[in-house]
Amino acid sequence: MYYVSTRDRLQKTTVSGAIAYGLAPDGGLYTPEAIPSLAGSALETLKNMTYQQRAVYIMNMYLDGYSASELTGFSAKAYGGGKFDDPAVAPVRSLDENTHVLELWHGPTCAFKDMALQMLPHLLTAALRKEGETKTACILVATSGDTGKGALEGFKDVPGTRILVFYPKDGVSEVQQLQMTTQEGANVGVCSVVGNFDDAQTGVKAIFSDPSLRAEMAERDAFLSSANSINWGRVLPQIVYYVSAYCDLLKAGTVVRGERINVCVPTGNFGNILAAYYAKQMGVPINRLICASNRNNVLTDFIKTGVYDRNRAFYNTTSPSMDILISSNLERLLHLYTYGDADKVRKYMEKLSRTGRYEIEESVKKRLDRDFSAACCDDEQGKAIIGRLWREKRYLMDPHTAVAMDALEQYRAKTGDEMSAIVVSTASPFKFCPAVMESLGVKAPEQGLKGIDQLSQLTGIAPPTPLAGLAGKKIRFTDVTEKENMVKKVREMLG
Repeated sequence: MYYVSTRDRLQKTTVSGAIAYGLAPDGGLYTPEAIPSLAGSALETLKNMTYQQRAVYIMNMYLDGYSASELTGFSAKAYGGGKFDDPAVAPVRSLDENTHVLELWHGPTCAFKDMALQMLPHLLTAALRKEGETKTACILVATSGDTGKGALEGFKDVPGTRILVFYPKDGVSEVQQLQMTTQEGANVGVCSVVGNFDDAQTGVKAIFSDPSLRAEMAERDAFLSSANSINWGRVLPQIVYYVSAYCDLLKAGTVVRGERINVCVPTGNFGNILAAYYAKQMGVPINRLICASNRNNVLTDFIKTGVYDRNRAFYNTTSPSMDILISSNLERLLHLYTYGDADKVRKYMEKLSRTGRYEIEESVKKRLDRDFSAACCDDEQGKAIIGRLWREKRYLMDPHTAVAMDALEQYRAKTGDEMSAIVVSTASPFKFCPAVMESLGVKAPEQGLKGIDQLSQLTGIAPPTPLAGLAGKKIRFTDVTEKENMVKKVREMLG
């Protein structure tokens, strides 16, 4: 299987090339030429497998040139060895007969990014070998909160790599910032950017498109790669947990074979819900994909109107990982909905870059309507959801998960559709203690690490070990840069 650029089908590479280099030379995103299908009995076979075995089965369908034994080793290293505090890796919790929560935060950084970023270093280093690449891979990451720590943890001290993470100054939670700035590893770097996530993400994309920097890096035996969800090696492992979640429902008897479900995903960069769309196209019986946005509701508006418009106010919310106005992975969906019309996708992206806005044609909008619904939720709505579900179900969730739960309730109230639904839970509530405690009625919650102890005492729930272990860790990284000077930080990384 070859992978093509969303902006030029002639820009074609192998999967190892797509993973090794991340972004196509024309700025497009590498996307598989075809989506493989699960055979009729595949879900029945998969339901009796472990998560590690399911990961090998699904990823093998996309990874030409990677052997099953190779992937088995990668999966054991990524999802075994006690890295996840639940043997199911991505367990499904049922709140009632029709509402189920897919918990994706049981890994080493307590956020869903671990599901992909524990696997990506293995896929990437193997890709470099397969490509015959001997240069150092310099991995650049823009993060809205969780990707940064997940990537740092995944790539720390991985031979042949260096990693530099940019995050928006004052745009992540205190715990998220501490996770990044205390990161261990000889090959890691962290820097905050004055501005918001979109500023950091735009800066990273500009660096990737800088030919003079590429030439300079080549002279130093280095090249740029990405651990953001623009890299196919990030999206692929996320497909696995949607297949796995359906298999868990099937195994538990919650659904019968072929029974459809809805999936509600809190998302800002569109990668997480895009993975669910790929799972649906592969044959998982998913009915509606419900896109949940916070107050930065550019995706909700797009799905409802067909107009993508980032020309709006930007808000810092209690769900900061979704504080995004430029959703990079939407480009891959447009590639699929235009049947690979690269000229059309390129024009959308050029118009977005030039004017901050584009509108899809009616034919494309009809395809969008066929699969997606959307709703948005502000901070107060989210707090109400957290408080109510704790009182009624004794289930504690973080603000991002609350956005998704509220969006599902809005969808059900509007449509009357009570079909079984999976709500994707993307982070431990202990990463966002002040907002969670305010939701539980605490007027002046403690901040930072003290908040972790306070929330634990309030609820009787032990905090995840990786977060409790932040206490006493030394802060290693304090650099701040303007977005115009991010390239200077990359040069400093090169030494």
